[in-house]
Amino acid sequence: MSIPTDLSPGLGSLLALRFDPLVWLPVLAAAGWYGWRFAQSRRTPEGRARWPAWKAVLFGLGVALLILATQSAATNLTLNSMALYMGRLMVLAEVVPPLLILGLPRGVQIDPRRPLGRMLGVLLDPWVALAVWSAVIIFWNIPAGFNASVVTNTAGALLPSLYLLSSLLVWGVVLRPLPSVQPAGIGSRGWFGLLAALPMMAVAAVWLYSRQVLYTPYVGALCLWNLTPLENQQISGWIMMVAGVPALGLAFIQLMAWLIELTDGDARPPAAKG
Repeated sequence: MSIPTDLSPGLGSLLALRFDPLVWLPVLAAAGWYGWRFAQSRRTPEGRARWPAWKAVLFGLGVALLILATQSAATNLTLNSMALYMGRLMVLAEVVPPLLILGLPRGVQIDPRRPLGRMLGVLLDPWVALAVWSAVIIFWNIPAGFNASVVTNTAGALLPSLYLLSSLLVWGVVLRPLPSVQPAGIGSRGWFGLLAALPMMAVAAVWLYSRQVLYTPYVGALCLWNLTPLENQQISGWIMMVAGVPALGLAFIQLMAWLIELTDGDARPPAAKG
């Protein structure tokens, strides 16, 4: 394990960017395509209404945070700060995906009978998204899975990618940006949001209340900012729990809206028979 020269790095040092073409090139290509299509939409009033400027701002913010979470100097300090590592993962799981999805234009129409529509219909199926998300959260956070990812150096690139991709599926179900291939109503999305929050909250609770360091690579680690490995683990639990609160709150809001909708439907008088 390499020892960093500065065990109390500032924000500027942590956010200093590096260049990995395998990350930068696809991200810039996707952002460029998005910008080109957005500029085209601004030519007509219908396009401007369907794709307002605030959506482009959210998408651009999501791309910027994606780059910072994967291409900053903080990525070199995984073994020296579990809390910093978990903060990066939570940005990729709970901040970047909703920003990117909310940045999509309204009314995107995809034929559910075509290959792309069928594929998206499967990936955005609530049970598929929940299974993928739960597998990532549970397997890679049990000691055996996490230890293996750190020892084999897959924690640096593979795990952040899995968090991002699986969370895109979850947020895609919750926010429903493609209604033509997502028939789920607001009630089922609310229940889904609650179920999807459980694995992450369970892992966070274990980290918070454990009296010992659960992951072997961190037992004797030289941690940043003079934190002990156990303090790092507990802070990671707080980071994961706080990061999951907005999604949990949205799930409750969707469930309340569903219940209000049901109540209003029951309260309506029956239609008069002609």
